[in-house]
Amino acid sequence: MTAEKNSSTPLARVLAWAQDGRVWRRLLVWAGGGLALIVLLLAIAAAFIYPTLPDLDNLTDYKPKQPLRVYTADGQLMGEFGAERRHYLPLEQIPKRMQDALLAIEDNHFYEHSGVYLPGIARALMANLLASRSQGASTITQQLARDLYLTKKKLYSRKFIEMLLAFKIESQLSKEKILEVYMNQIYLGQRAYGFEAAAEAYYGKSLKELSVAEAAMLAGLPQNPAYANPISNFQRAKRRQLLVLNRMAEVGAITPEELEQAKLEELRIRSAQDPRLHAEFAAEMARQAVYAQYGDEAYTLGLQVHTGLIADQQTAAYKGLRRTLLELERRKPYRGPEGFVELPKDEAEQDDVIDQALNEHPDNDDLRAAVVLSSGPAKILAVLQNGDEVEVQGEGLRSVQAALSPKAKPELRIRPGAIIRLLRGNPTKAEPLGAWMVTQSPEAEGAIVAVEPGSGLVRALVGGFDFHRNKFNHVTQAYRQPGSSFKPIVYSAALEQGIGPNTLVEDAPLVFGSWEPKNSDGQFDGPMTIRTALARSKNMVTLRVMEQVGPQRARLWAGRFGLEVDKQPDDLTLALGSGAATPLQMASAYAVFANGGYALKPLLITRILDAKGAVLFEAKPQAPSEELRAISERNAFVMSSLLQEVTRSGTAARASGALRRGDIYGKTGTTNDSVDAWFAGYQKNLAAVVWVGYDNPRSLGDREFGGGLAMPAWIDLMAVALKNVPVSEIAPPAEGLVHADGDWSFEEFVGEAGVRYLGSQTEGASAPASAASGAVAQTTPAAAASAGIATTFPVR
Repeated sequence: MTAEKNSSTPLARVLAWAQDGRVWRRLLVWAGGGLALIVLLLAIAAAFIYPTLPDLDNLTDYKPKQPLRVYTADGQLMGEFGAERRHYLPLEQIPKRMQDALLAIEDNHFYEHSGVYLPGIARALMANLLASRSQGASTITQQLARDLYLTKKKLYSRKFIEMLLAFKIESQLSKEKILEVYMNQIYLGQRAYGFEAAAEAYYGKSLKELSVAEAAMLAGLPQNPAYANPISNFQRAKRRQLLVLNRMAEVGAITPEELEQAKLEELRIRSAQDPRLHAEFAAEMARQAVYAQYGDEAYTLGLQVHTGLIADQQTAAYKGLRRTLLELERRKPYRGPEGFVELPKDEAEQDDVIDQALNEHPDNDDLRAAVVLSSGPAKILAVLQNGDEVEVQGEGLRSVQAALSPKAKPELRIRPGAIIRLLRGNPTKAEPLGAWMVTQSPEAEGAIVAVEPGSGLVRALVGGFDFHRNKFNHVTQAYRQPGSSFKPIVYSAALEQGIGPNTLVEDAPLVFGSWEPKNSDGQFDGPMTIRTALARSKNMVTLRVMEQVGPQRARLWAGRFGLEVDKQPDDLTLALGSGAATPLQMASAYAVFANGGYALKPLLITRILDAKGAVLFEAKPQAPSEELRAISERNAFVMSSLLQEVTRSGTAARASGALRRGDIYGKTGTTNDSVDAWFAGYQKNLAAVVWVGYDNPRSLGDREFGGGLAMPAWIDLMAVALKNVPVSEIAPPAEGLVHADGDWSFEEFVGEAGVRYLGSQTEGASAPASAASGAVAQTTPAAAASAGIATTFPVR
């Protein structure tokens, strides 16, 4: 009875059923039939879908979107423009270690399957059925199909079409071509498409320069570039890299020794503080020119634009101008912190608040943003964007002592939670990297540009302190009064009127109606030669020379140098640079003196290549020729001789002294009230101009002059440009000049044939007694009008 009951229990019945062979046969038949049905349905679906798959023309004739790239003359990247950063490399130029790393982690059976790896799909299917997290099994071919033709939404229908596309791709392209396209197409974060662009974005170098460890980190990106981005989350990227390295060792791509070495290698990921070429203003000029020719296609064709810039000169110009403007700002009253945040007591919450504050106030190259943690009269403790805590004390607090006082106004006071700017000073033995200083973002702007006199090629160009803060290009767009840097053009015109370096001119007061000009030093020193007067930048002498030349003739003469005639006033104030010119125009003008008298147009773009390197445009090389002559060779030489005196004994003597060269020529320039500060100068191989001023014109300061403010940046540039360049002074022409009475003279103006003296009267061989005694030469409004002199003048 008990046995009968046991045999009728549910468990017993199940066991009996399971032992029945006929049941298993039925299950196998049903499973086989179901599988056959599924295969049949998939085959039918494939038969219908396959003909409707997109053609592969854009893959077989792959033409990826490649950005517009701008390069220096020595091949350094200045900028790139386009939604996708991509640098296409043929497969044979992609290092094998990079290929091995990718295949090890993404598709180890790439060269074995026909587009779909069935064991991998089966494994992923089981994992997806048994686990909550989905698992992919896409081959590189499938990933490429998805990237080019499909969405990334995870649907089984999409997966099926993806597999069909993979088969189609494999039937039409070789394995090598598929891998090549994939490694140039896939998105890897930081706007980088393809591994060459990713190497530049994350490491700042080419793919061929990467180590195994660096390549492995890049190979970990395709799965999820946002998750494993080494810039935004290095720890996650490191874990992914270790997974790649282990897979490489498992498949034999690297040896155990290479594995251990790669794991221990310290990776240096590119950061905002890494040195890089800053040529944003010049790159933008190139972009505008190319866009005007090609339109929106300029950003997708992979055009390569080559310029005349030289990287080390560009870097020197950029650093020199920034140093000038930051040092000027340190001499100004402190305007207070950029903002304030409340610092929570909880350390984690405090970190979040600081991170958010510094994200809203990003670093500006070497001008770092920081949040103050503690402050006192003798020391500040602050934290930088990268988490480093730094101390500022001593000289670094000099310009902000008032802001550290408890009595300071709340908006000016540096206290915990204040957002400030820090800058490193010059290196010392105690501080090899330079001690930290509190400073502020400059309000003043500036420009520096250098051109090659013999070709017109632009060798360096910086249009302002920071392109991202202010895109106005002061090199080409800022028309400012050149002040005394215009005087050489006046003297050049005067040479043609019989005035020479030895002409004596009275440095005595002048009055023109209500205008009573002064010398910058406030002194009048009586008769002096033109050579001495230009070296000392004497305004009264230049005005008397302008009276001899005439404003209208001087305006037209300025036009020969490339300055716009209609921007030069038709009155005597032009003598003191009251017109308007851009720094680029002034650099080109001084290049005329440097090259022997030829006006060459400034040239930025030298060549444009397509993505394959074919030349689309090549600028015709400029060379001095008679049709480009602006002034005679002898005029250019005499002016160079005078400008050499300025750098030897005059207002620009610091230039020759700092560079320790005798072949330096130049002129300082400062407008009334120190609104504009200039230095323009050259060596015969390079002419450069520096300008400093405010966008809304106002005084730079009572003690700010062209020689002290603009000249240091010029010296910084020339120190680099002329390194290892032999000293080579400009030689006199073979004819047309005579060296008499200790100086140069046009041969037709030797002796009494030239102008020997200019004083309160425009003629005479000796100085009148009234001028010699310092009497003021008066010009009445009526006399001024009859002489073509304006009776009202600009303030500066």
